[in-house]
Amino acid sequence: MTKRAYNFNAGPAALPLEVLERAQAEFVDFRNTGMSIMEMSHRGAVYESVHNEAQERLLSLLGNPKGYKVLFLQGGASTQFAMLPMNLLGAGQTASYIMTGSWAKKALSEAKLIGETQIVASSESDKFMKLPDVSNLSLPERTAYVHVTSNETIEGTQFKAFPDTGSVPLIADMSSDIFCKPFDLNQFGMIYAGAQKNLGPSGITVVIAREELVSESPKTIPTMFRYSTHVDNNSLYNTPPSFSVYMVNEVLKWIEEQGGLAGVEQKNIKKAELLYNTIDSSGDFYRGCVAAEDRSLMNVTFRLASEELEKKFIKASEQEGFVGLKGHRSVGGLRASIYNAASYESVKALTDFMNHFQQANG
Repeated sequence: MTKRAYNFNAGPAALPLEVLERAQAEFVDFRNTGMSIMEMSHRGAVYESVHNEAQERLLSLLGNPKGYKVLFLQGGASTQFAMLPMNLLGAGQTASYIMTGSWAKKALSEAKLIGETQIVASSESDKFMKLPDVSNLSLPERTAYVHVTSNETIEGTQFKAFPDTGSVPLIADMSSDIFCKPFDLNQFGMIYAGAQKNLGPSGITVVIAREELVSESPKTIPTMFRYSTHVDNNSLYNTPPSFSVYMVNEVLKWIEEQGGLAGVEQKNIKKAELLYNTIDSSGDFYRGCVAAEDRSLMNVTFRLASEELEKKFIKASEQEGFVGLKGHRSVGGLRASIYNAASYESVKALTDFMNHFQQANG
């Protein structure tokens, strides 16, 4: 068997080995059809059964909440940044944004192109190294929706609880922490996520929305950008990313096998605790970037005493088979993305490496 890298990439990220092996076994001949799933018509019964199964699994893992639709779209979360206000931000309304870092900023900048926006909470004054207080938001009159980024992949912050926005729809970009732990979908009007961190390969974006929010879209926007188009056609208006949908379904099966979201959360807590404890007990050789109460379970960001030492760390880690530990180019430093598919063993190997590196360079 080939040696697997210790994959800490931020996305596309590690996929469960069991899922890759199952996909490999079915790659050439899917369910005795004599074809790969990538070769078959998206209008055929075989593909459609996989498509529908993946939608049902997503809702089932969330306890089958009533009144929600699952959409499989393309263009990543970045397309959702624009599609959301195009569909839901009407004339005379304001879209409210919670400003927590790089991805929240990108979402806001797209909404500004479409209509009125307002920042209702921000941690920019803390350089986004903690989260703003969202317990008592003051929303503009006629707020169309409140947008939150549940986990900032680049900075390494994650919401533990979400604001109560009353009758105003709360909408979350959950790209980097979806399904890392249980959450109550009923709190949200809509959530969306690029799949390439916790749900599957790149190329597919999952949207789960209350039906009344997405069943009627303005006729003034292009057909492909209307949520209603995809609701009316079961996300089969045009050719879907069929292999990515199949892979999402397989990852969701794997999550079920881990004990669902509660089982996955326990494993994620253990991994994160091991890594954060290694950072915190290093006598400031390693320094966590984010306020302790807002640290992400998924993206662990940390620094060393100098950029020279960080470069040395990255080079040495790559020689030992660790991939993806360089921080995002916009913030520098170091980052280990420990999504659902990153094993405890790989995190343990990383902390062992960190201890050895400290002994050699402390």
